[in-house]
Amino acid sequence: MSPPPRHRYQTFLFFGAPGSGKGTQGAILGRIPRFTHFACGDVFRSLDTRTPLGQAFVEYSSKGQLVPDELTVQLWEANIRSRADSHLFKPDIDFLILDGIPRNVGQALIMEQHLDVLGVFHLSCPNRDELRRRLRKRALKDNRFDDARDEVIERRIQTYEDETKPVLEYYSSGKYARSHLIHDVDATKHPAIVAYEILNSIIHLPAWQRASEKVY
Repeated sequence: MSPPPRHRYQTFLFFGAPGSGKGTQGAILGRIPRFTHFACGDVFRSLDTRTPLGQAFVEYSSKGQLVPDELTVQLWEANIRSRADSHLFKPDIDFLILDGIPRNVGQALIMEQHLDVLGVFHLSCPNRDELRRRLRKRALKDNRFDDARDEVIERRIQTYEDETKPVLEYYSSGKYARSHLIHDVDATKHPAIVAYEILNSIIHLPAWQRASEKVY
């Protein structure tokens, strides 16, 4: 386990089924000053396999095994600290947008020491046919023809339902029950409207209002 950070990162979490647009919305917010978007998938795709953490990741992935939650969080924390060291992310003044992590309740528990969760945006798309259409269109656009197959799409949606969706319950119960962290956003709307609704929620939060009073 990596040592605890000097302070917890002010964080907004984006959740939604595959195809709900959380990556798109994270990227939009990430272009705004004082927001840093972190997509967990990008970390794994750019992983340096020469490092001990990278080699441990390859050891599992090469065997087709799931990477343990502890190792996943260590990879995330190492990447975040690297960004902070290179001043791409300034933990004392930046808000962190997380997309793709925590992926399950186990990861959420491990990340407690790292995150000060200010809000959880659930990009809701109950129409699963629309999700399938989006995923198929995206896969074909990126020339990932295997990912356009029905069985692959169904497996991705089911994995979200079984593993990731319970994280929403975690952040709305127990010690978080009175925090009202969950913000449901209709992901079937135009991306510009979705972005507006997310930003409108953020700018009314006390943490944002305190930060906006500072001059950087």
